[in-house]
Amino acid sequence: MPERRTVALVTLGCARNEVDSEELAGRLEADGWQLVEDAEEADVAVVNTCGFVDAAKKDSVDALLEANDLKGHGRTQAVVAVGCMAERYGKELAEALPEADGVLGFDDYADISDRLQTILNGGIHASHTPRDRRKLLPVSPAERQSAGDVALPGHGAPTDLPEGIAPQSGPRAPLRRRLDGAPVASVKLASGCDRRCSFCAIPSFRGSFISRRPSDVLNETRWLAEQGVKEIMLVSENNTSYGKDLGDIRLLESLLPELAEVDGLERVRVSYLQPAEMRPGLIDVLTSTPKIAPYFDLSFQHSAPGVLRAMRRFGDTDRFLELLDTIRSKAPQAGVRSNFIVGFPGESEADLAELERFLDGARLDAIGVFGYSDEEGTEAATYDGKLDVDVVAERLARVSRLAEELVSQRAEERVGETVHVLVESMDDEGVRGRGAHQAPETDGQVVLTSGEGLSVGRMVEAKVVGTEGVDLVAEPLPGSFGCSEEAGR
Repeated sequence: MPERRTVALVTLGCARNEVDSEELAGRLEADGWQLVEDAEEADVAVVNTCGFVDAAKKDSVDALLEANDLKGHGRTQAVVAVGCMAERYGKELAEALPEADGVLGFDDYADISDRLQTILNGGIHASHTPRDRRKLLPVSPAERQSAGDVALPGHGAPTDLPEGIAPQSGPRAPLRRRLDGAPVASVKLASGCDRRCSFCAIPSFRGSFISRRPSDVLNETRWLAEQGVKEIMLVSENNTSYGKDLGDIRLLESLLPELAEVDGLERVRVSYLQPAEMRPGLIDVLTSTPKIAPYFDLSFQHSAPGVLRAMRRFGDTDRFLELLDTIRSKAPQAGVRSNFIVGFPGESEADLAELERFLDGARLDAIGVFGYSDEEGTEAATYDGKLDVDVVAERLARVSRLAEELVSQRAEERVGETVHVLVESMDDEGVRGRGAHQAPETDGQVVLTSGEGLSVGRMVEAKVVGTEGVDLVAEPLPGSFGCSEEAGR
């Protein structure tokens, strides 16, 4: 019997990429490939790249070069690039990085097994010529659901999978194979974006906004719960637009309670919310539904009106603070995080001071700060008024220092609160998990003072007794195990 082909998936970038990697893993395993964790043990190393900003693109290139170094020193015979950077640059990336044996775009995902086999056999699969994926779907959102021939990573329909991949779900299961045993997993709610932020290139290579059917989201969530997942995080480029192409812009408000009722699930978290699209009904559902985390990942980006208009965005400091007041009036312990860009073309000292005023009053749990840099193909790259790189660097350092101080203060405000912690790791370094106000990877953690009676995947009620920077230190409460009925509150 011939030895099984082996493949390793190396994932960079956001949670959306993690979902895409698990779809690729499902396709490959269904076609007989053996998935391995270590690229050194793989015939083919597949690097799922990020193409969002320069730092992420550099990390992707470094990962491809690192995988290429394995060739000739172990089992690895080929290195293949997939993901956003591969989709965005295609032939250009292949020519600039000959170390990659293949550069595959989203349209190749359905045939990923054949593509890898061709490359492994020494053949060449021509890299695609990048195109604006917004033009692949109808302009009218209502007509997009019928455009079934457009590749949408993470939207894989149920398929017949071999026994052993998802036996608990029967013969039909999501086109997905989990790559780790973590108690939390992301679920794609939609793909693409119809917003035209002047600094962002994502819509050009991810395409226009298109929602997944609620039944697909529910079925995938049920399958994940059967695999032991306790928390799901709904991801897309813009979750607040969910349902607009299905004829119901409030569809998320009705879907969330259904997800919360899935057997075995302890918590549902929603990410990527647009402040300008927040609706009272959505705020109500997020702050009052059991098992739905009162968590608001709000993409503010700035708060000075002039900068926001140049970014093709809406709002200002006072309106944003009013939104946060509304949220906290309904759920005082709600978690809020956001990202900000400093040094945008034309940003004045007064604009920066306005952003600092917002940050001082916002009491955010987590803050990401980025210095502006041109992204090719974006409107902002053509703007006048570019700031000197040293000025951008100084403003980035200044606002980052403020952000670090403010999130530490916000953590200290939580001392004395009761939090519901999903245990995610137990090792020599202690017991760690996350509360409802903390998303995976991007936010802080909760360090539990005791692990007695706990295990990974358990939900425990704990009292916050201290802080370690942005992280909380909490003491499990007696008899609190199995507190899932209020896990999101």
